[in-house]
Amino acid sequence: MRLLIVTAFLVFLGACSPTIPLSPGLSDRMDVAGAQLNRSDSIAIINHLRTTKGVARLSLDADLNEKAQKLANQYAATGVSPKKPKGIAQIRTSAGYVNFAQTFSGWRNEKVSEKVLIDANYSRAGIGVAYVANSKSGTYWVLLLASGSTIAVAQ
Repeated sequence: MRLLIVTAFLVFLGACSPTIPLSPGLSDRMDVAGAQLNRSDSIAIINHLRTTKGVARLSLDADLNEKAQKLANQYAATGVSPKKPKGIAQIRTSAGYVNFAQTFSGWRNEKVSEKVLIDANYSRAGIGVAYVANSKSGTYWVLLLASGSTIAVAQ
């Protein structure tokens, strides 16, 4: 099933633009010790989708990254998808996918999530991922989207 999802993602990329290679940052496994998420590559592929739909690019936001990482850690620890925090326009969560290419493909192929990804009202994004070996899903993802230049992050 995961191979099918990754294959569908690669076909999607090929259909969008034949000159965009799959970055290692999108296929790096997050279910190994010391894994580091390439947030720039992750947001870049969302931005590629947005560009194909005529929507302005998202900027990667350090505060949103920090909040998304905290929520991903919480998600991994509890197995319960976090609720949208105050001051955040949208949250997308996912669990079980071992790299961002798979995660993005899952969101991209779900109509509600795709609509959120390409919503022109959002201008900033943050992403986090956490892995717990003995958990039900293993890898837990959180994407936060916001508009404007600053947010009020509830602690």
